Amino acid sequence: MDIPSRHRASSPRRLKRAFAPALFAVAALLPAYAGATELLNVSYDPTRELYQQINAKFIADWKAKTGEDLTIKQSHGGSSKQARAIIDGLEADVATLGIASDIDALHDNGDLLPDNWQSRLPGDSTPYTSTIVLLVRKGNPKGIHDWSDLVKPGISVITPNPKTSSGGRWNFLAAYAYALKANNNDDAKARAFIGQVYANVPVLDSGARGSTTTFAQRGLGDVLIAWENEAYLAQDEFGADKFDIVAPSLSILAQPPVAVVDKNAKKHGTQKVAEAYLRFLYTPEAQEIIVKNHYRPLDPKIAAAHAKDFPKIELTSIQQFGGWRSAQPKFFGDGGVFDQIYKPAQ
Repeated sequence: MDIPSRHRASSPRRLKRAFAPALFAVAALLPAYAGATELLNVSYDPTRELYQQINAKFIADWKAKTGEDLTIKQSHGGSSKQARAIIDGLEADVATLGIASDIDALHDNGDLLPDNWQSRLPGDSTPYTSTIVLLVRKGNPKGIHDWSDLVKPGISVITPNPKTSSGGRWNFLAAYAYALKANNNDDAKARAFIGQVYANVPVLDSGARGSTTTFAQRGLGDVLIAWENEAYLAQDEFGADKFDIVAPSLSILAQPPVAVVDKNAKKHGTQKVAEAYLRFLYTPEAQEIIVKNHYRPLDPKIAAAHAKDFPKIELTSIQQFGGWRSAQPKFFGDGGVFDQIYKPAQ
């Protein structure tokens, strides 16, 4: 059957002539595209402002050293939810999460990085630390001075869910360490104390920033258990006339680690810049930005220069609980201590 000429396929030569201008335009863009680099930093809740400032400095530094244009995208949420997203396919080049067990999970579930990832950078791959404090309404109307006050009747405590939030886990263990010390290491009494604390928690947000919003913007609760940096940020954002920060008698050294997600970085061709990005966090310039955002710097000289900016608190460490490889399943795994003591409000 003869096909009318208007329905016949165009000849290859005719197609080539028709699309030549568009093909030329695309080809002209290829060198610029090839020279552009993009990193994805998947992080936990309270680091938005920190990495916005770090990224601007590093992008300028990278451009000056290499001539290469760089874009850094950020993703934030509860630390464990972020780790789960990476495992499920979010192609992070670097993970800057709130807790070592969440980066361990990237190795354990998909071999996205080596099991010795913590040995690749100083301070167990932790360029800054924090601790856990109590944020109260201005004037401290409920008289909250230490962990023991959180179990009083009528006290409303805001804290994120330790099943999804690294801050929630640091909060839980800081309170647990206090309870052990106050009860001569009687674990049964410590569990009972923690159960009383969580009986006073009306809502568990999935991440630390969500809990800050609940407390500071929605006005719920008498006290927020918070990362130290997040508590200061709340004062910065909403005004020092709105909140007071209470340093408890005992807290925990909170260590949010960083790592290159090797499998993704190699796929994207970003291994070199991803490694440089994380090393930049240890430079004096970045350490000063870290202090500005109320994190405790790793650099001893910068830490000494800013010692007055941070209250002195007796700090335990995760090693009291056997490290995260032991603490994670014991306290926060399915059927663990948290599941045993937490009774959601009906």
